[in-house]
Amino acid sequence: MSWYGSFAALLPLDNLGHYLHWHFIDISIANVVVIALMVITFIAALLLPFPGRQRRKENP
Repeated sequence: MSWYGSFAALLPLDNLGHYLHWHFIDISIANVVVIALMVITFIAALLLPFPGRQRRKENP
């Protein structure tokens, strides 16, 4: 068995995906999770300071 075969056994892969129905939008729950993680990462990148920013301020 390959190394990824053990991960496939964790979830039942023979079922249909779950979908979110909102007016005319149909999107799978997995895609909603991925989009939410991307938005959180983008907001964190905007708000968190860069690692070397303090050193550059101290040594002009």
